[in-house]
Amino acid sequence: MDLDPDPPAPAETLRFDRVLLRRWRAGDADTVDRLVDEALPHLLPWTVWAAGHTREAALEYVTAAEREWAAREAFDYAITVGGTAIGSCALMRRIGAGGLEIGYWLHPAGTGQGLATMAAAALVRAAFGLPGVDRVEIHHDEANTASGAVPARLGFTRVDRRPVPEIPKAPRDVGIDLVWRLLRADADLRAPHPDLRAPHPDLRAPHPDRPHLDRPHPDRPSPAS
Repeated sequence: MDLDPDPPAPAETLRFDRVLLRRWRAGDADTVDRLVDEALPHLLPWTVWAAGHTREAALEYVTAAEREWAAREAFDYAITVGGTAIGSCALMRRIGAGGLEIGYWLHPAGTGQGLATMAAAALVRAAFGLPGVDRVEIHHDEANTASGAVPARLGFTRVDRRPVPEIPKAPRDVGIDLVWRLLRADADLRAPHPDLRAPHPDLRAPHPDRPHLDRPHPDRPSPAS
């Protein structure tokens, strides 16, 4: 069977409850730069890439986001509420055939309101709207317990606990990844979980940094973490 030379991408805007996700574009470098700069005290304990944040890194990130979207390797979105960007998230093809990984992080002004969960819920819907996707995963460092609140509330199952390769770790990482998975057959895409509308204090930390993300990406999350 021939492979689709131009596989479909998710919609460039996604909505779930209070959040609107919109695709990051090359012209958004200033927005990314401001957002990360203001969130640095919040991001530094959990991400490696934040320590090297510069205006140039923001430009490299949005440029790479455009390139990876065109290649169908990753789909990066600004998380917005009322027209204001308050974080970043992404769907990433890096867990093998049939799978997409979610990453996300929030500006501290957006935490504690369930917004990360809403953004992740929008990405779950988009992921399972793509042909051939049978599972979605969220990975986070074991020390970042707040990150586990998001997949738990969306019905993901924790399927693995494993040491990460010898790579630079963020200051609060312990080097053990927890892996959460949601199968298409188990996903309820009809309505938000009843807890989504309630403020949740456990969502105060961004998703931890993923190994190969050394730029202001959500968790490559670089979206989770």
